[in-house]
Amino acid sequence: MSKAETTAAPNFIRNLITDERAQGQTTKVVTRFPPEPNGYLHIGHAKSICLNFGLAEQFGGDCHLRFDDTNPAKEEQEYIDSIQEDVRWLGFQWAGEVRYASNYFDQLYQWALHLIREGKAYVCELTPEQMREYRGTLTEPGRPSPFRDRTPAENLAEFERMRAGEYPDGAKVLRAKIDMAAANINLRDPILYRIRHAHHHQTGDLWCIYPSYDFTHGQSDAIEGVTHSICTLEFEDHRPLYEWFLANLPVPHQPKQTEFARLNLNYTVTSKRKLKLLVDQGIVEGWDDPRMPTIAGLRRRGYTPAALRHFCDLIGVTRSNGVVDINMLYHSIRTDLEENAQRAMCVLNPIKVVITNMDADVATQIKAPVHPARPELGERVLPFSAELYIDAEDFMEDPPKKYFRLAPGQEVRLRNAYVIRCDQVIKDEQGHILELQCSLDKETLGKNPEGRKVKGVIHWVSAAHAVPAEVRLYDNLFTVEAPDADKEVDFLAHLNPDSLVSVQAYCEPSLAQAQPETHYQFERVGYFCADRHLCQEGRLVFNRTVGLKDSWAKIQKKGA
Repeated sequence: MSKAETTAAPNFIRNLITDERAQGQTTKVVTRFPPEPNGYLHIGHAKSICLNFGLAEQFGGDCHLRFDDTNPAKEEQEYIDSIQEDVRWLGFQWAGEVRYASNYFDQLYQWALHLIREGKAYVCELTPEQMREYRGTLTEPGRPSPFRDRTPAENLAEFERMRAGEYPDGAKVLRAKIDMAAANINLRDPILYRIRHAHHHQTGDLWCIYPSYDFTHGQSDAIEGVTHSICTLEFEDHRPLYEWFLANLPVPHQPKQTEFARLNLNYTVTSKRKLKLLVDQGIVEGWDDPRMPTIAGLRRRGYTPAALRHFCDLIGVTRSNGVVDINMLYHSIRTDLEENAQRAMCVLNPIKVVITNMDADVATQIKAPVHPARPELGERVLPFSAELYIDAEDFMEDPPKKYFRLAPGQEVRLRNAYVIRCDQVIKDEQGHILELQCSLDKETLGKNPEGRKVKGVIHWVSAAHAVPAEVRLYDNLFTVEAPDADKEVDFLAHLNPDSLVSVQAYCEPSLAQAQPETHYQFERVGYFCADRHLCQEGRLVFNRTVGLKDSWAKIQKKGA
């Protein structure tokens, strides 16, 4: 591990809690992870998960998992299930049962009645367009709604009729009465309740009015005894509203909201709307497509919980917005897989090699370590026969100087095996290479005789024993660093046409029984993972997780 990695990344929220505890302001830390169940979690959520659950672990507290399920039109049980699976897969466990904001709908409704009785909420009949017009701008104050001065009795009656389902969707809303001239637009009489005649995945058809997110999450935190309501910077302008609700309602507890910078990763989009568009238009195979930045997609591509948690530790927690280099993410998974992935050989673009000085009917059994630095993992057996496959990229008929792979008259070592020399190139009538006829030095198995200079080492598989496999070579989904930065250009215009290239490859026989989600380093090629869904008995499918070259490590080394 590099020097940069051993130095703890900044985490200002951890420092705040440490100071609070030292001053006796906080005893038991209670955080919460509050996803909206309207899509799959992405890598930005992974940062929030690691932060909230990590702080609870570090300070001996609790972290709740609560679904802020206030919009049944966009929410599905599939998303709820996937979110729970993602949190568990990352290695965290929430305190108590799974919580839902919908568990508190009765209490929220009573608090809405409280605000109405106090003259701090009213039923408004402005259309959405009119409401935007009345709201004003950043430089101009808003205007009061013509329904703002209804009496509490009138508002109570109207709100009860909304609750009883007497009005269609959008006909009326309940708004807080705060300040239409407030500099913070969020305080200009925000919406508390909307009419939605929609079936809810938890409450069924019990409700036809649903609270807004702003009216829900602060009070839910208060009900649950959350001490630190941690959210991203886009909610900073909502904090005064969060605090207004807590101050004007008889809540049992006063949580504290703190904002941090969200994770922005180059070559990536994390907008749920845009990710859903990729899924709905069939641009990707689903939410867990290995090109997606969802946690499920990263998992299927071959990322490990340890790698994602390490990545989140590396980037730290600050209040400064910035863009993280995706090579930092690649570095984290390489670091993990270098230490833990089994080794194997796989030829992606095969070219046949015939060993002319070896009996065609004889196969030698060569042993190689499963992992060179972990002898406890044992050895694997590599059959060596007179017909082999090597990668076409490891042969050049007319090589330049300092080309150390196979060429006519040139020697190369086969990894874990012998030194061979290319004696003849056999082609068809069109000039395509059919096979390379080579001879081996039988005295070079596992050693390099004195005086012999062989710099090149290439991988191979025995043709007779090789296992066919589909290998999916994944790359970035977008070709530019900020695919959705230009609002004038559709982000889909930046899709990478080569984000997925599938090849039919040949693997060493030890991979024949590869189990889903098993990680491998295909020697000299990269890190791969057996697909968690497609790799089944009789079918091998491997996904490229990341290549061997580590750009981030070089950047860190130069900066050290």
